[in-house]
Amino acid sequence: MSGLPAGGSVPELVPGLVPELFRGLFDDAAVFPPGNLPVAEAVPAHRAHRAAWYAEAVGPLLCGAGRLGELAAATAAEAGSASLRVGLVLPGGSAELAPALAAAAPFEVAGVELATRDAAEAVAELDRLLPPHVPAAVELPRELLHGDGLDAVLDVLVDSPYRAKFRTGGVVAEAFPDEAELAAFLTGCAQRGLPYKCTAGLHNAVRHTDPQTGFEHHGFLNVLLAAQETDRAAAAAVLAERDGEVLAKAVRALTERQVTVIRNSFTAFGTCSIAEPLGDLAALGLLPSPAPQPQEDR
Repeated sequence: MSGLPAGGSVPELVPGLVPELFRGLFDDAAVFPPGNLPVAEAVPAHRAHRAAWYAEAVGPLLCGAGRLGELAAATAAEAGSASLRVGLVLPGGSAELAPALAAAAPFEVAGVELATRDAAEAVAELDRLLPPHVPAAVELPRELLHGDGLDAVLDVLVDSPYRAKFRTGGVVAEAFPDEAELAAFLTGCAQRGLPYKCTAGLHNAVRHTDPQTGFEHHGFLNVLLAAQETDRAAAAAVLAERDGEVLAKAVRALTERQVTVIRNSFTAFGTCSIAEPLGDLAALGLLPSPAPQPQEDR
């Protein structure tokens, strides 16, 4: 399911086609598993996304600290292109922050995502090194976020200017949290007014079982709708819904205020495919899919 024009043609940007609920929702994680697109291919693909009719839905190109050299080489080969908006992903923790910021000098740094086992230490380093205009998200391993551990981490972050980050999937079944675990995170953030982003496993709109891997994937529409809940049982019920039409109807019924509450909470998620989430939304009637622009005969 694509929802994008066939044949590689991309309609030009048409402002206002993307509803507020989906603006800036899809961070471009094309170079990460399972997509693993080479950096040299990811850069022009990202620029095409940013020039397309759905550009308002697309966030920055995400790049790991260890691949910034490749990214610099790929952009240096371009002629006359605008500065690239990049989200820095730092799986090695605070030690990567200073060198990554230095290596990212050729780019417009749109955000930092810092993995850590110590939220307080990460906040202190971000306070010390991060330019004030650059947002950041802090990710802790899921095994540290059970019971009182979750509350302790969220309490540290709510007193900071930084978002939380939660991993919703991966390349093994164990990387996918169940509804109860994800609901605990979402409602813990909602109760504190703490914004967050998610990553991995969310490139489809609706909760489903992957027919090839058997992995249980959360749907990003489920997460959007659950983001307004402060009760765990209610959030878990929304996360468990597998009927796309039920979710689409609930999305259409959202008020402007509800959309604001949801997006102030769930700010973005990383997806290795931009086409799949857009295609799902188009199939559910939640996003238009304009015809490609006419092209000259070649």
